[in-house]
Amino acid sequence: MEQLQYQEGRTEISHYGKVALIDRLTEGSGCQGDDCAVIGEGSKKTLVTTQTLVEGVDFDMMYTPLKHLGYKAVAIAISNIAAMNGSPRQVLVSVAVSNRYSVEAMDELYAGIRLCCERYDVSLVGGDTASTRAGMVITVTLVGEVDETKVTRRSGASHNDLICVSGDLGSAYAGLLVLEREKVTYQANPNFQPDLDGFDYVLERFLKPEPRMDIVKKLAEREVVPTSMTDVSEGLADSLLHLCKASGSGCEVYEERLPIDYQCSRVCSEMSKNMLPVSCALNGGKDYELLFTVSQKDYERIKEMEGIHIIGYVTEPGMPAVMVTPQNTTIELKAQGFTRE
Repeated sequence: MEQLQYQEGRTEISHYGKVALIDRLTEGSGCQGDDCAVIGEGSKKTLVTTQTLVEGVDFDMMYTPLKHLGYKAVAIAISNIAAMNGSPRQVLVSVAVSNRYSVEAMDELYAGIRLCCERYDVSLVGGDTASTRAGMVITVTLVGEVDETKVTRRSGASHNDLICVSGDLGSAYAGLLVLEREKVTYQANPNFQPDLDGFDYVLERFLKPEPRMDIVKKLAEREVVPTSMTDVSEGLADSLLHLCKASGSGCEVYEERLPIDYQCSRVCSEMSKNMLPVSCALNGGKDYELLFTVSQKDYERIKEMEGIHIIGYVTEPGMPAVMVTPQNTTIELKAQGFTRE
């Protein structure tokens, strides 16, 4: 990484992809880099994950309802539990707020937190509140559990395993693009009325994502244990690179097999002639779908599963992570710089 150093010895965080940054920060710690920490002895393992959302970085209060924000904060932590093939159990929520927020605003935030907890059978067991000079910071710590034989890490993919993804990709980022467009217009003209008709799906995908616990249950019903898994929080390319690096393998995915909703494609076409839906899928992030690999022997069990798409396969160790276009051109996947919304 020496080439990233400036003369004064400073390296900007944005010069790192997220994978490389995490590797540097956890080097020598024994951390395996999974979506959750796995602790405990015996047949039941405890899963622990934590997420922090910062105002102005992870959310914008100009277009984020507080109830949606509370729901989302818990939902994305549950997504990490799902990515380990586990079940969520207890959650702690800590919030730091400035005096810009009222007690009623906090009530609204926690209404969303409780709603998500109720939906996914999670107990809100504690947390903390603190003051900050500006904005809001939310930290969620979630505890879950998983059978020892079903723990799914990022590191288990093998040569020729099938690569699968749930749902569709790029829709959350498309929702963010719509909201940012309307924000800019409103700032220029406060009398402007936002035009959000026809974008309900992508807006909900961004503002109120749902963790894919339903996919975890479907896999269990079919007695399929993925060989590796993660959630798509920073874009498909980033998630694929995580799995490949952890498993010491490469991968080949096919552009024409990437599931992209028509609303995502519509947003891209309206925003710019040069904005491709596949770019939203690869680099947009915040979809919180599950990306996983399964053995070839499980093909018959998953090929007809609703909401599951087979997009490629795992290649030999030492091979790159690539996407094949409909024109049969191979594009090597790259991690984006460490930037947030």
